[in-house]
Amino acid sequence: MKNPTALGLSLAAARRDADELGNHAIDEFLAHRISRRDLLRYASVLGCSSIVLAASGLAVPAHAQAAGAGSGNATIRVAHLTPAGRVDPLTVADAAGLALIAQTGEFLIDDVGGAAPLKPALALSWRTNEKGDVWTFKLRQNVKFHDGKPFGARDVAATFDKLADTASGSAALSVFKGVLSKGGARVVDDHTIEFHLDAPNGNFPYYVSSDNYNAVILPADFKGDYETSFIGTGPFKLERYEAKRSASFVRNPDYWGDKALPERVQFVFYADSQAQILALQGRQADVMGDLTVQGGLGILNNPEFVVQGVKSSAHRQIHMRCDTAPFNDKRVRQALALAVDRDVLVRGLFKGRAVVGNDNPFAPIFPSTNPSVPQRGHDVAQAKKLLAQAGHPNGFAATLTTEKFMEIPDLAVVLQNALKAIGVALTLKVESQSQYYGKGSFGSSDWLDAPLGITDYGHRGVPNLFLNAPLVSSGAWNAAHFKDPDYDKLVGQFVAAIDVASQKRIAGEIETLLLDRTPVIIPYFFDQLIAMRKNVTGVRFTAISQLYFDRAQLKA
Repeated sequence: MKNPTALGLSLAAARRDADELGNHAIDEFLAHRISRRDLLRYASVLGCSSIVLAASGLAVPAHAQAAGAGSGNATIRVAHLTPAGRVDPLTVADAAGLALIAQTGEFLIDDVGGAAPLKPALALSWRTNEKGDVWTFKLRQNVKFHDGKPFGARDVAATFDKLADTASGSAALSVFKGVLSKGGARVVDDHTIEFHLDAPNGNFPYYVSSDNYNAVILPADFKGDYETSFIGTGPFKLERYEAKRSASFVRNPDYWGDKALPERVQFVFYADSQAQILALQGRQADVMGDLTVQGGLGILNNPEFVVQGVKSSAHRQIHMRCDTAPFNDKRVRQALALAVDRDVLVRGLFKGRAVVGNDNPFAPIFPSTNPSVPQRGHDVAQAKKLLAQAGHPNGFAATLTTEKFMEIPDLAVVLQNALKAIGVALTLKVESQSQYYGKGSFGSSDWLDAPLGITDYGHRGVPNLFLNAPLVSSGAWNAAHFKDPDYDKLVGQFVAAIDVASQKRIAGEIETLLLDRTPVIIPYFFDQLIAMRKNVTGVRFTAISQLYFDRAQLKA
């Protein structure tokens, strides 16, 4: 760690290269209004590399790589769930698909998670204009796709045109709605691209990073049928892919960066997590992706295996339809939230590998989260009082609709038992994911139509998506049917804010408003886990299920 004098000198030197926004970040840090973590994250978002370097002596490395001799011809065997459908960066949304694409595909920026700053990948640097609605990226040179064609700005523009095209079927439309439209990515020269946004956005670099898992850069002339090539610029190339069975990738000898340590990564697909665990225990696999606490107790307590976790913003939203009785009274919604003992959920469902939520999407890992807003507690007496005030002194009956996924059925049972204490009798309707999500549109989806439901939300590096799609009045995922002009206005201000101090201030207002309105209950944010045999080192992974094996080794 740098001493204060050395840090001060480093930051003073960094000021010479920093713009007005960068110098503002330094001022906020020196005035103790933002933390070291906030300074690193904020400076990296703005592309202020000199500040990141100056403060990096205070940073903890994002991924500690274990030492080991390893073998240059090693094969890393991975037990993973079967992809939910065809693997294509444009439409992928499942953990298995993300893990496969991570072997061959790359993004403009890597979000390695935690307190670490954003890391240049195919983009070397990025800057915004003063308003925050035009972002300029300088691209890495001497990069080739696996077919030998050079990478450049045309490929970036074509990729984001497809992602932002409302007619393309892109899974990223929920991310880019109101942020980036088709044609907004404009080529300046072969290695410079400008993004002209629909509105100012202080967190835009996350939208083109690995945090937006669909934003893998593809060649401008890519015609589709991704599974035949897994075309990309990454450290591994496709060797063989058999749908619903297996996939193997081999080292890319022409990779622009450090060459992959293992010669091959081999995935075998399994129907469920228990089959994955059996493969790991039976020495048929070295690594297992997406371990859950509920199904993995035998792994968690076994010294033959190492379980690694990363903090995440992944959570569950218990929505209550604000336009449907009895949930159209906020006192009813508040009562249900007060009946939930969040500490019990964290201990019981996750064995402590989670943190309590406060009924808003601001996870503790976000630098913009405002910790000054009081935590909602467990208060059965107050919950009963609120129900009585709302005209339900004896409670009421309701149906809770949800999906069969990870711990959610267990959460539904815990919630059912907890609400009995305030007189609310729940009937549980637990469906397959295909039944629950239906067509994913209002009027044809139990997710979006049920008066009371539980939905899974995966990790994001910034809260923007969570604030928009599920909660703004026009949100495509607004299962709570929550319509509040004050909320919509605050979200617009938050998204446009460039400096972290403003983001925190507005976040506090949003958190306070959501505690009052309570359209959703967010009881916890849980860690993302993977398991591996103890002789495996160097595996990197993210909170959105991306797995990276380029530095992986097998110790003797």
